Amino acid sequence: MPTTIQIKPDFSWSAIDTILLDMDGTLLDKYFDDFFWEEYVPKIFGEQNRMTPEQARKELLKRYQAVESTLQWTDLDYWSEQLGLDIPELKCKVDHLIQVHPFVLDFLQFIRKIGKKIHLVTNAHSKTLEIKLRKTALGEWFDRNVCAEEVGEAKEHPAFWDRLEGILHYDRKRTLLADDTAKVLRSAREYEMGFLIFVARPSSRLPVRYSHEFPSIVTFDELIF
Repeated sequence: MPTTIQIKPDFSWSAIDTILLDMDGTLLDKYFDDFFWEEYVPKIFGEQNRMTPEQARKELLKRYQAVESTLQWTDLDYWSEQLGLDIPELKCKVDHLIQVHPFVLDFLQFIRKIGKKIHLVTNAHSKTLEIKLRKTALGEWFDRNVCAEEVGEAKEHPAFWDRLEGILHYDRKRTLLADDTAKVLRSAREYEMGFLIFVARPSSRLPVRYSHEFPSIVTFDELIF
């Protein structure tokens, strides 16, 4: 459960070789995704199917929840087929809402300066990744970008991390993961990932909600030490 009490990160960078960073809600403001799936897609879907936005929203939320924590949930081709919409094209129409969180670039620059490996590890579909990296120019900072579809499992499942280790060849005990989803961090904890950080304000439109289980940050300047 979320809490108003922060567990502050307490570690030494000398104990870490590799940093794994989630994208949506962690590096990027999740407001874009919340607006897109909860407001914009229901509006377009409703118009095409003679439904009110509220009727469309209720229908789509049921469909979303049915595939939550699976690869289908983030698969743009799946949703294009299911909804009869060109989801990548719709994302591009509102891509002005894609924003990088404060201090992310400062943190990435800091990590490069202290010589650590940085990988972007996301459940997002490869087409979503392409749209967002093109919009934000964050891609140059990463040694490797890995989408869950490449791994064959969503990050919410511990098997994801075993497979990812086979792809990236990191030492799990000397690796830090930052993510805004507690279920993802729990799966990484079960896998025995060395260092876990919860991002407590994934959307700029929502209040801070710290984790009672994991060290939390609001912005990445809290990890520049």
